[in-house]
Amino acid sequence: GKEAVIANAIIAMLTIGGQQLFSFFTFSCPCHVGQNLIYGLAFLGVPALILLIVGYALNNQTWRLVMGKTSHFERETSSNWLLKCKLVCFVLCSITGRALVAPVTWLAVTLINGSYYSCAVSEYVPVYYYGAAPNVTASERRRILATFPCRQLVPPELTRARDEVILLLRYQSQVAGWLLIAVVVITVFLSYCLASCFSPLSFLHFRYWNSYVHNEQELFDEATEQHSRLYAMQNVRKFFGFVPGSENVKEIRIPSLREWQAISGLAFLKRVDQEHYDYSLLHDWALKERASGKYLRIDEDP
Repeated sequence: GKEAVIANAIIAMLTIGGQQLFSFFTFSCPCHVGQNLIYGLAFLGVPALILLIVGYALNNQTWRLVMGKTSHFERETSSNWLLKCKLVCFVLCSITGRALVAPVTWLAVTLINGSYYSCAVSEYVPVYYYGAAPNVTASERRRILATFPCRQLVPPELTRARDEVILLLRYQSQVAGWLLIAVVVITVFLSYCLASCFSPLSFLHFRYWNSYVHNEQELFDEATEQHSRLYAMQNVRKFFGFVPGSENVKEIRIPSLREWQAISGLAFLKRVDQEHYDYSLLHDWALKERASGKYLRIDEDP
């Protein structure tokens, strides 16, 4: 929908800005045989991999897929299993598409920039592009070519050859960057076309469904916030003897040392029975203990 397009555009712009800052402050080609390739590929691939993992981690659908369980009310038939596999594949493709926005943007921008690629492959430029000192050994030629990304390390007599090599590598890198963008754009367009062709919904029905899912999630989040607040309030009132925010508090409860110790410390989700969990130590205390103990009356006039 429109929100997904806006979100993807924002992710892409942030990635472009981050890439420019990253390049300006951190990238410095070592200009040494064997190190250039590792350094260049690390700057190309590692941030893209990190962005891909972050993209998966920040998508709620990822955790729905990981934590989802088959309903016990559904009979496991071959048709249900096939439908579930199709749904999982569709959701996985959707998650991957969203997660790829940032890493693909990173790769495209870095390739168009050209510095990373030039650093990584300068020592592997074919011999016929190297116009000076033809009698040097192959290892010496690679050592000289590896220094080409660093202008200050290149001898004056090789300046022209160096400029030709760097222009060639920038051309290759930028062409690869634009080809990557073209392939991604075409793939996304064809994916949307295929999804629309095989969708059982008409265009307007699909828009209605999209709106319904959005509103349902919004209302569910609001209900979750209110329900959990009301539920937590009951347990807090049992512990302290009053509802937070009340104006006319007549008395408060004084928890004992044992009760303070019972609700303090680290807690994990605790299963009570087949259907219910304790969400916290205070929740566990409120379900097990009676709210007896010492109470203190509060004067109405402060």
